[in-house]
Amino acid sequence: SGRSGDGGGVPRPLYMDVQATTPLDPRVLDSMLPYLTAYYGNPHSRTHAYGWESEAAMEKARQQVADLIGADSREIIFTSGATESNNMAIKGVARFYKSRKKHIITTQTEHKCVLDSCRSLEAEGFRVTYLPVKKNGLIDLKELEAAFLPDTSLVSVMTVNNEIGVKQPIHDIGEICRAHKVFFHTDAAQAIGKIPMDVNDMKIDLMSISGHKIYGPKGVGAIYVRRRPRVRLEPLQSGGGQERGLRSGTVPTPLAVGLGAACEVAQQEMEYDHKRISQLAERLVTKIMSEVPDVVMNGDREQRYPGCINLSFAYVEGESLLMALKDVALSSGSACTSASLEPSYVLRAIGTDEDLAHSSIRFGIGRFTTEEEVDYTVQKCIQHVKRLREMSPLWEMVQDGIDLKSIKWTQH
Repeated sequence: SGRSGDGGGVPRPLYMDVQATTPLDPRVLDSMLPYLTAYYGNPHSRTHAYGWESEAAMEKARQQVADLIGADSREIIFTSGATESNNMAIKGVARFYKSRKKHIITTQTEHKCVLDSCRSLEAEGFRVTYLPVKKNGLIDLKELEAAFLPDTSLVSVMTVNNEIGVKQPIHDIGEICRAHKVFFHTDAAQAIGKIPMDVNDMKIDLMSISGHKIYGPKGVGAIYVRRRPRVRLEPLQSGGGQERGLRSGTVPTPLAVGLGAACEVAQQEMEYDHKRISQLAERLVTKIMSEVPDVVMNGDREQRYPGCINLSFAYVEGESLLMALKDVALSSGSACTSASLEPSYVLRAIGTDEDLAHSSIRFGIGRFTTEEEVDYTVQKCIQHVKRLREMSPLWEMVQDGIDLKSIKWTQH
């Protein structure tokens, strides 16, 4: 169950935060080990066997990543992770085509690194349209259509949201972008290996991939860059010209091998994992909602990846619920923003009330989550929500039939 001690004999909480990161699949570790010890050559060394064997391993991994998304291996560039891939895609395309095109379209619920890349481009004089999302977390395709300008160079829309698990209509977005002859980038960090993705079928021109979200190692990812119709990028990193000149620096063979293996395992296990995770997610949501009133599921019920469940427990402070559930590793949003006291901008974008946004918890169910872990989490969650509500004056007022919206709170 992953509850092994940490040496000090203290049991660790069980892990329900797979959106933040996933454990390394043992099969992935096995594939990496030789390249951390015996086969340590630089994959770019061309004059001896040490380089050749590392290069062969790197190219095999490139093929494994390509196979998972229906790409050509020459379209896969190794990076340090999805943050770098997102930066490369957005800044790279924008800057390459800037003489003619100065406009970009994205959504308000993208990952922080996409929004921040767009902000820095705005400082360089680009214009960015941040599309709102509907109450269910999905964009309105008519609003996307209306946002195109003659000088739009790129549309960037994530496939699966990391906080609420909603799945955007990528296929339709790809069609629309292709019809407008505008490049389409998707941050697929939370989607690849979990739901079927095909870059040709979905008309995706650039895609960001992360190793540690798919049971691979941390510190490695990839970007898919389409060859036909060809997408050109201005590189962020200069150097020896590795990775087709788009991402200089020595490719870390053991990490690349791990990413490749993680992609291959994900391809083999995808159908099985999806079915199992769907059943566990259904079990978690049904059990909690049957025992606890006033629980809201954030994001569309149907268009979603089932392993990411975001629930708001009215009249309970999310932080105090997390504290109470200290033997389960959960979060109240993305790991990147959990230090700030602001409620999640994703929940704000779907129109969640401030107080409900503060009472939300994200449950992550993954490949290694067990039924026992789900049941334990459910049981503890129900117990603590009931206990915290008993202590809440707001809950008492609601039980007495008072409409909280009608109260005029005075500042003392």
